[in-house]
Amino acid sequence: MDLQEVRVQLVKKLDEARFQGLMAEHHYIGAHQRMAQTLWYVATYRGEWVALLSFSIAAWKCKARDQWIGWAYRHQYDRLKYVTNNTRFLILPDWHVPNLGSRVLSLCEKRIVQDSITHFGHPVLILETFVDPARFHGTVYRAANWVCVGKTRGFRRQHSGYIRNDAPKLIFMKPLQPNARTLLSRPTLDLPVNPGVPKMMVLADQMRALPDFFKDVPDPRRSAGRRHKLSTILALTAGAVLSGVRTYKGIKQWVDDLGQKGLERFGCRYSQGQFIAPGGTIIRDCLIRIDPAELDRALRAWNEAYAQDDQSLAIDGKSMRNALGDDGHQVQIMSAVGHQTGLCHTQKKSPGSRTTTGAPSRLTKSQRPSPC
Repeated sequence: MDLQEVRVQLVKKLDEARFQGLMAEHHYIGAHQRMAQTLWYVATYRGEWVALLSFSIAAWKCKARDQWIGWAYRHQYDRLKYVTNNTRFLILPDWHVPNLGSRVLSLCEKRIVQDSITHFGHPVLILETFVDPARFHGTVYRAANWVCVGKTRGFRRQHSGYIRNDAPKLIFMKPLQPNARTLLSRPTLDLPVNPGVPKMMVLADQMRALPDFFKDVPDPRRSAGRRHKLSTILALTAGAVLSGVRTYKGIKQWVDDLGQKGLERFGCRYSQGQFIAPGGTIIRDCLIRIDPAELDRALRAWNEAYAQDDQSLAIDGKSMRNALGDDGHQVQIMSAVGHQTGLCHTQKKSPGSRTTTGAPSRLTKSQRPSPC
């Protein structure tokens, strides 16, 4: 077999069923559903499929990996997208030949950076994978110059939280450029591709504290028919935005993904043995009708309590689509965002605005800025 004739390409839409079928049949873990930011590759030799690979979002928590990279906890959540996990690697039967595995990994490494930019809008800087030491020694990864940085703690993430499965895995890492670890550990990113909106990981204690900051915001709804507290609705919205969400649909999806523990921390309504989240229509209705000045006051109080660690600020501006100020010009929003925490300290609206320092005028749905 001439390894120089091996090619790696993305799996085509028409071939996805075949890809999943082979994974289910021959991989000891089986197939897995396509998740967010997933790339499927197939290695071919003279037109024949010889190996299959899947790369997906990085593990949310991994102590040994985070120590190896050296990034601060406040940076980790916002920068996980620059790390991708090799979740599956399968060399098909009858193709177990020397050096094929390392050759296929090398070809993937050469193209995955550009593929990530094309499909997801950002590059990949580091690859990771987990190897079961009871079955494998990671020989293929070692041959491809991946580094074993330690073991996992034996936990597995489920929708309800983390559970111990008593099967620690070996952790292998591969930087795709020499300064990848240094780059991800800096206070600010210096990448050719826009890293996106600032975001942070909302901790359990912060979830519990958020509703208290909104308890004094006047509720514009009638008292009859209120099923969810306004403070809880605003806290859920703030938590979603702090996590990087910027749309009503995204906020609703973020709330739905919280699980029962998360909903309890935000003070959601308890009924018939479970905590119930407000629906997307309720969230949108409250955000449209609340007083922007009261919301800004509550958010400033949150910033004062949790943003003391910022050493520098980033100033960013954007034009509000379909929004006109009092003078007829397009409304623009200027925001001050902390580098260390990713929190928005304040926003200023212009031009023709009476809302920057005094009591704000009420904004329409299309004019309202996302809360930071």
